[in-house]
Amino acid sequence: MLRYCIAALLLVISLPALAQPTIIPAPSQEKPVLITGAMIHVGNGKVIENGAILFADGKITGIGTAGSLDAPGATIIDAAGKHVYPGFIACHSIMGLAEVEAVRATRDFNETGSLNPNVRAIVAYEADSYVPATVRSNGVLLAQVAPQGGVISGTSSVVMLDAWHWEDAAYKMDGGLWISWPGMSINAAAEDEEREKQREQAEKSLSALKEFFRQAKAYGELSSPAVKNLRFEAIKGIFTGEKQLFIRAGRAKDILAAVNWSRSLNIRPVIYGGNEAHLVAEFLKENQVPVILGDPHSLPARDDDDVNLPYKRAALLKEADVQFCISTWGYWQLRNLPFMAGTTAAYGLSPEEALSAITLEPARILGIEASTGSLETGKDATLFISAGDALDMRGNQVEAAFIRGRKIDLDNKQKQLYRKYTEKYGQ
Repeated sequence: MLRYCIAALLLVISLPALAQPTIIPAPSQEKPVLITGAMIHVGNGKVIENGAILFADGKITGIGTAGSLDAPGATIIDAAGKHVYPGFIACHSIMGLAEVEAVRATRDFNETGSLNPNVRAIVAYEADSYVPATVRSNGVLLAQVAPQGGVISGTSSVVMLDAWHWEDAAYKMDGGLWISWPGMSINAAAEDEEREKQREQAEKSLSALKEFFRQAKAYGELSSPAVKNLRFEAIKGIFTGEKQLFIRAGRAKDILAAVNWSRSLNIRPVIYGGNEAHLVAEFLKENQVPVILGDPHSLPARDDDDVNLPYKRAALLKEADVQFCISTWGYWQLRNLPFMAGTTAAYGLSPEEALSAITLEPARILGIEASTGSLETGKDATLFISAGDALDMRGNQVEAAFIRGRKIDLDNKQKQLYRKYTEKYGQ
């Protein structure tokens, strides 16, 4: 009887999913494609008016002015009056690791425990999630999916937002290790007694983190460990340079402490969050520490901060010559990533500098700039065509998008629902 009840329940749960139209991942590129007449935003600060871009077998084979490229047999796309951009890159996301955050069974980004370097976000990535299709409709074509929770959260991977499964989606696998700096847990607004408890817990967590890395470093120096330790194995790449260390830290003193600790281990980290990174910009520049600015569309961290400070941080770091990019931690906000960059362009950055902050700069920070992040010969043909300015919500109208030359389906669940209810109420 129980078996039949479970089967009936699973059928009821699956019915809504079965009712949704299917979006099929794109096949490999079969013939060359030439986009001509568009304004091409290269991603490195350059703009080509009335430009042309040619790609074949998933790679860009030529770029220049309209009429300058020879493309016999190519599919020609007339993009006169439109814009071509490199695919936007989300440098930090839980997309594909969570579908409905209120339902524990769909939340695969937070593991039990405090020190979990062996947790791999990529194996939990759900390529059939409804979220990537919605996000890529605004030009976000690549994303680094990162685990949350604990002090050492686990390893992140870069994925393409059009794939059959996680192996198919993987662009750069297990390239980053994520740490949440313990000092972040102290609430300055709490009562003295509670704040003291938080401080004690933070110190305890920090001691555990330092001891764990000390042991991991000693383990990595062994030529042949007697017993294989999976958690220490996951950290080896940090010391050899094969993996990048990402540290979540917002306050200035936490950033200073995190960078100094990393330096003691001969590691150059990347700071994520950076609410007060502009206050220690000179220190970050001296130590060549990049910053992933989290969510410019947020409130100031301090009560007496300039209300527009979140919009200005990017320009402040640019002025201080600190390497940075722009991202956001959630997945529901990722479709607004281009508009976050657009806001920074209204508060100090040039439009092309803002574009680089979500294309070439994240590619550099993630170590994938040789193959993506800008529109240059030899790089992947990961790009899209927009009817207008893609950093402006009024102009961002993505008409065609390609990932490694594959023309992807730009339909998504929200568009499907729009069509459905337009049919019902628009008559």
